[in-house]
Amino acid sequence: MERAELKAWLRLTLSPGVGNNTARKLLAAFGSAEAVFGQSTAALRQLGSDKLVSAITTEPAKLADLLQATVDWLAGADNRAVAPIGSAHYPAALLQIEDPPLVLYMMGSPINHAPSATYNIACNLAIVGSRNPTPQGEQNARQFAKAFAEQGLCIVSGMALGVDGAAHDGALLGSASREGCATIAVVGTGLDRVYPKKHLALAHRIAANGLIISEFPVGTPPLTANFPKRNRIISGLSVGTLVVEAALKSGSLITARMAVEQGKEVFAIPGSIHSPQSRGCHYLIKQGAKLVETALDVMEELNIPLPASMLLPDDGDDEAPEGDSSFLSALGFDIVSLDAIQARTGLPTPELQARLLELELDGLLMRLPGGLFQRMSTG
Repeated sequence: MERAELKAWLRLTLSPGVGNNTARKLLAAFGSAEAVFGQSTAALRQLGSDKLVSAITTEPAKLADLLQATVDWLAGADNRAVAPIGSAHYPAALLQIEDPPLVLYMMGSPINHAPSATYNIACNLAIVGSRNPTPQGEQNARQFAKAFAEQGLCIVSGMALGVDGAAHDGALLGSASREGCATIAVVGTGLDRVYPKKHLALAHRIAANGLIISEFPVGTPPLTANFPKRNRIISGLSVGTLVVEAALKSGSLITARMAVEQGKEVFAIPGSIHSPQSRGCHYLIKQGAKLVETALDVMEELNIPLPASMLLPDDGDDEAPEGDSSFLSALGFDIVSLDAIQARTGLPTPELQARLLELELDGLLMRLPGGLFQRMSTG
């Protein structure tokens, strides 16, 4: 993109009072962002008020700095792009949502390849959930994402802590043996920074094997209001949305609601009736979301061809060490205290501690702060 064209698009996004809807009307009337700013006052007044005319004809004070920062960011690597609405790298699926972003900033391996495969919505599945999941919830996100990626699906999420990060990681693990976009991260900051900082290494892995997208210009810090806003892009890029764990007041439920409004499928994994992190999923199921126990449930609903390996029955208890099945049954799947386990099993403390340690080393049990334990599903 030439500097003059980039400047025009940035100016359009910075002009006060010119939202996405108004900008699209201006583009439809005048053909391009550059043409908008070449119009006479009289021509502009036919489309809006004096306030709009003033906004269009007055150059924003921050434009020069943003333009230079964007040019510098683009020059930093060859896998970066600014994609205005309607351009080759702009996902056509987003044109179908209620408020498509005017400009997208992109970073990742597909930038240097034909974008059509990356944006094939039938192959994109969103996985979202709590920033503070239970150990089982985080494991579910990673395992489901890995299973989907192994079958060629691209996982879309928000690169937040918890479920999002686990989903991206699982997708990268599952796609290691195939080509194509493994995962798409839709973030709420400018792409010149990584939020949360803990995900710096993950962001580099995504950029090398997938795509990071933002509608916010470079330099944008992590502002609270931007994260719910980006959720419409997560659902808009996907054929369906799987909610792994979520509280009742959760950004994941916002994503699920947007998916419904966009006519997309919503899936939810149930959990313990005692866990606040399961209540959002249970609410979605009551509202009509499909209850999901395995990756097979999602793929069947979406009519995705299933390999023979996914059709074989699987029982997680088969992986338990011999003699531990009854002990695992006594644990259940809720978070449980040491005293409760002892009351259920009747084992003396030394033997109980030994059994718990053995299961923990086998990956069948997670030790939590406060002397609590949670059984881990291996299915």
